[in-house]
Amino acid sequence: MERNEATAQFMGGTIVLNHLPENMHVPAPFQLVKHKHRCPAIHYREVQLWLNQNRIRNSIPRWRNLELVSHDGRSPHGYQLEALKAWHAANRWGTVVLPTGSGKTYLAMKAIEETAVHTLVIVPTIDLLHQWYARLENVFRTRIGVWYGQEKELQPITVTTYPSAWAHADTLGNQFKLIIFDEIHHLPAPNWHEIALMCAAPWRLGLTATYPDESDVDRQALLNECVGPVVYRKRINELTGKQLAEYRTERIRVDLTAVEQSNYDEAYAVYTGYMKSAKLRERYGAYWWNEMTRRSSYDQPARTAKVAELKLKEIVHQADEKLSAVGQLLKEHTDLPTLIFTAHNRFAYAIARHYLIPVITHQTKAAERKAILEGFMDGTYRAIVTSKVLNEGIDVPEAKVAVVLGGSSTAREYVQRLGRILRKKGNTEAVLYEIIARGTVDEGIAQRRRSKVKYQLNNK
Repeated sequence: MERNEATAQFMGGTIVLNHLPENMHVPAPFQLVKHKHRCPAIHYREVQLWLNQNRIRNSIPRWRNLELVSHDGRSPHGYQLEALKAWHAANRWGTVVLPTGSGKTYLAMKAIEETAVHTLVIVPTIDLLHQWYARLENVFRTRIGVWYGQEKELQPITVTTYPSAWAHADTLGNQFKLIIFDEIHHLPAPNWHEIALMCAAPWRLGLTATYPDESDVDRQALLNECVGPVVYRKRINELTGKQLAEYRTERIRVDLTAVEQSNYDEAYAVYTGYMKSAKLRERYGAYWWNEMTRRSSYDQPARTAKVAELKLKEIVHQADEKLSAVGQLLKEHTDLPTLIFTAHNRFAYAIARHYLIPVITHQTKAAERKAILEGFMDGTYRAIVTSKVLNEGIDVPEAKVAVVLGGSSTAREYVQRLGRILRKKGNTEAVLYEIIARGTVDEGIAQRRRSKVKYQLNNK
């Protein structure tokens, strides 16, 4: 059969067909748009066989095979080999869910080594970008590209961030055969999922410790469409004692001071008063809080209630007795590296000043953060206090104690913080402390968080 003049090209995140013979049957997902057949680039894996069968000149892929040699002498764990096998069996299209500290990055390196093709790694933060860059360069000893902000260099293996990948999907979309979505639970965020839709890569690997649960149907459906289903999963309880440290969790309840209690009661009365008078629970059920938040943008009583909510949470998250409890735990665990998590930067800095320990927040410069983490690793610092910066992704040196002073009711945040202390080091047991203000909303938040985590850890 003679090759016809028809062509397929990548254009702005789509596949466009040109010069098709008359009466040629064009399959879905192509649609006729402005007199040309087009479809989102994500469908390349589905239509490439049709393009070949019909001798359509295909200029879409700009990727090629690579010659890679790994210089990582470690041997994979059995579950990592199982995960890779499951991903290959799913035509290299799907997500692997593993706990923090169980070697997701190592798994990705093995996937890059085995596929040996142009690869794009997408991460949520610039800190993670630099961490991946260093790991990739050390393992493969080849030039690694980075694409973010003012630094944009494409190489056969390139690391970028979700915002940069989204902003430049029309440029990056046909350069890579494999895309690795690190911390893939970020992908369903508004706009960011368009990265996946606008890229032609037929092979995709998602990585996360906190995949959306069964109740989050929309996010799960979006990830299934963009990257494929979960092809392999291990939970924390399945690896503890083997690849992860044994651990326990404890709750410590503290009281508010008389002044704190008075201020809390006043704010709580305003907050619950509006909720009851507006009958939010009766009218909106589980979504009552979302409705109050929505109303606060235009309704003065709702705005007053919202301010009261923020005030009462600030009181419980920064209670004086929590500060004292931190001191007791630091005395109790003088020989164990400790991470202290707060809900707000202000309390993190207060703890740092009071106990003379280093603090890492979003305001901490890269060089200072590096120095603190290195000092934590070599034992110069026995504790670090942080807000949410160390929740996920960043490779934190082995810690064995976590102290949680406040946060959201989500299971994701709790599991991320627990994962920070689960890297195995001998037979040392890890322990996570939740310090809770007695008789306040703090107890309800902690209980909801614990219930969600218990479900996640014990249900597949």
